[in-house]
Amino acid sequence: MRIIAIEKEAPGLTKRDFVPHLRDEARQGWELYKEGIIREMYFRDDKPEAVLILECKDEEEARDKLGTLPLVKEGLISFELIPLRPYHGFERLFDRD
Repeated sequence: MRIIAIEKEAPGLTKRDFVPHLRDEARQGWELYKEGIIREMYFRDDKPEAVLILECKDEEEARDKLGTLPLVKEGLISFELIPLRPYHGFERLFDRD
């Protein structure tokens, strides 16, 4: 199942709060990428938040895997999860009504 994960920063934090954890965050993100959990990673253009495309069996697995990220463990960020399903709209092109 594909899942969009949108990062949300905890309120009242500064960039300094994140700095001690960023190298470990990148390392764990790399591990999740190699594991096939993180398929794509982006930063939003309008604010400093990440958007991830995940491949997981369900939302529970996605939450568990994202929970291994140091910034999540430290309570600095959380993720809004949006589960996706395949788009079947193109089938209308082949209906034989």
